[in-house]
Amino acid sequence: MNDLQLDFGFEGPVVPLAPAAKGKAKGRSKPAAPKPVVPVPASGVAASDVESLARQLEAHPDFRVLRRLQPCLQFPPAQGPVRHVVLLDTETTGLDASREKIIELALVRVEVDAETGRPCGAVQVYDGLEDPGMPISPEIEALTGISNDMVRGQRLDEARVAELLAGADLIVAHNAAFDRPFVEARLPAFAQLPWACSFADIDWRTEGQSSAKLENLALSQGWFYDAHRAEMDCHALLAVLGQTLPTSQQTGLARLLRAGSQTSYRLQATAAPFDAKDLLKARGYRWNAEQRVWQTLLSDEAALQAECEWLRSAVYGGRAARVQLETLHAGIKYSARAGEVSQRQL
Repeated sequence: MNDLQLDFGFEGPVVPLAPAAKGKAKGRSKPAAPKPVVPVPASGVAASDVESLARQLEAHPDFRVLRRLQPCLQFPPAQGPVRHVVLLDTETTGLDASREKIIELALVRVEVDAETGRPCGAVQVYDGLEDPGMPISPEIEALTGISNDMVRGQRLDEARVAELLAGADLIVAHNAAFDRPFVEARLPAFAQLPWACSFADIDWRTEGQSSAKLENLALSQGWFYDAHRAEMDCHALLAVLGQTLPTSQQTGLARLLRAGSQTSYRLQATAAPFDAKDLLKARGYRWNAEQRVWQTLLSDEAALQAECEWLRSAVYGGRAARVQLETLHAGIKYSARAGEVSQRQL
């Protein structure tokens, strides 16, 4: 996953944690004010002492402490039936799955307690590099840290990937619409499994988040991590999804298991009046430039019915209209393949 894929932020800028470094200005300039010095514990300081200092800061209302995310490879045992979930992330040479290639694939397989939605048991991990057969651009290398030398002659371990996919109930990616076409092109077995998207299938705004970027979701839980390497992104995603969502009061994993069993719908506002474009955009519709139509993705039949009623009254002014509907089950959703297309009378 990389920042070139899709803007995961909601409306409004995401405030960076610190300003980016600037190059030296030409000519004379006013000397910069000295930066405050933050004392760093000596390497000989015990970890328990550092943690004690962190807890003291946490207790103060003017401070917030971030901890480096530590991947968890062993959760408490399940108390009942489990579901098998594989979290996935890729790093690629670019954005277009029809032209670009995977350079790194990571899979994290975990059992999820069917009743509580919490991860349980041992976590299985695979992380592999692959030579894309084309140069990695300087921009991609700077973003991911993956160089041409690192991938030269490398191949994904297809046997290990197949082992982790065996018996999986669900594949999860943060921006599955990006990752799924890439992995299906490289490993067709992924096309046979249901998918869910931790970005699109959870209403993060309703859950109190100002951004759905994975790094921001982790920060909200008090964690930071080295992003833009596939395995670490998977561990961060597992940590985030294992938490209870404040509004729905279920874990992210439970929400995605439910989404993976539901049919969703892509609804197009066919021949909508031009004057309705701002209304549609504000409602979350996206412009399909190829088909020149506003469209939205709906999670279930109830949401579809409510949206059709809204379109009829708010967009089409109560007059009769026919709109295009694409039915997407979890085996199709987020892939490059089309679902079942039909027309719906409003």
